Amino acid sequence: MFDKIGPKAIEEAINGFVQWLSSFGETSQDHQDFYAGGIGARAKELYYKKPILGTIAVSPMVLCEAFLPKARKFFHHPMRLPIADAHYAMGFALLYEITKDIGNLYKARHFCQILKETRCRSYRHFAWGYPFDWQTKGGVIKAGTPLITTVPYCYEAFEYLYRIDNNEDWRPVMRSIAEHAFSDYMDVATNDNASSCSYTPQGGCGVVNASAYRAFLLTAAGIEFGDGRYLQKALENLQFVLASQGKDGAWPYAVDGDRDFIDHFHTCFVLKALAKIEKLTGNVDCRDAISRGVGYYAGNLCDENGLPKPFAKAPRMTVYRRELYDYAECLNLGVLLQGRFPELDRIAAGVLNDLFNNWKKRDGSFRSRKLLVAWDNVPMHRWGQSMIFRSLCLIWQRATETKSLSEPNKG
Repeated sequence: MFDKIGPKAIEEAINGFVQWLSSFGETSQDHQDFYAGGIGARAKELYYKKPILGTIAVSPMVLCEAFLPKARKFFHHPMRLPIADAHYAMGFALLYEITKDIGNLYKARHFCQILKETRCRSYRHFAWGYPFDWQTKGGVIKAGTPLITTVPYCYEAFEYLYRIDNNEDWRPVMRSIAEHAFSDYMDVATNDNASSCSYTPQGGCGVVNASAYRAFLLTAAGIEFGDGRYLQKALENLQFVLASQGKDGAWPYAVDGDRDFIDHFHTCFVLKALAKIEKLTGNVDCRDAISRGVGYYAGNLCDENGLPKPFAKAPRMTVYRRELYDYAECLNLGVLLQGRFPELDRIAAGVLNDLFNNWKKRDGSFRSRKLLVAWDNVPMHRWGQSMIFRSLCLIWQRATETKSLSEPNKG
């Protein structure tokens, strides 16, 4: 599938990225910088409450995002975000499996240790969210509030390590994360056997990818720990996700009648969760939903050149044409479903080729966004860099596995 870019080129790109990460550091600017500080947050709040005045208030940030992305450093300081640390932990764990270089295992452990230190301390169980106040249409999500869209990646990071080193210290953390996911979120029944989970412990039900994430986490943990409670709740959330799929195969962001846009990376999130659940359980309903979802994805969220489109239909004016996050999620999805859908294989191969030709920078990092008239070259760990790193490690792992299987038996 990824034959346009060979394993050697992928290995070199990964090595270059690791060198860049070592020199650049583990904190970075972020996609939300323009609105994470006081001025931007108040402007965004005004935009939600009084759209006309709010449009005027947010216009300086929008213009900076479109034409002067480096200006984000004047709105908020660099941060480290748990979702990026989790992806780096998984990436280095994969590198250790491939190379057996103990240094990569140490780095994976380092990022998991960071996760242990940066958990949401006001919660009994291990959980993670954003380190800044996040102004949303429904109100402010305070810094340190767990997000069900972040927590599963952290579970996976500890699970990756546990599978590699069998260190029993990771297992209680995994169990604690699972207990948090099971007990700390709200559920709203949508029919007799389905429920939508909340985005945070405080509320926000109806977001499709949130329930998909929780369904996967609780499925994985339910099997790992033999806990039927997790599996039952996972099935209820899964049924909500399956019922939310349109006849055309698409999933809206939410089913609240307001946030019904369909975008690239949230669609990938849902498809990835279903693919992982199907692999764990063999659920045939997942298989059918994936097939219809991939059909919609290929026809509506990729352009005529097979490259990611941010939205099937943009709900508002956007200041960019493409973004690294979409590329990363396309590649992650491509690896998960490799060989099952020829059109998706073709798309993923083309995306990888374009990534190397147009997004890879000389310093080893990647461009963040293709703007309307230029590029956003500000590296952001959470907004694509860490995700691309893990996706390349997954692709390299798959390539090495394929090569070893094709080599003649020398025994």
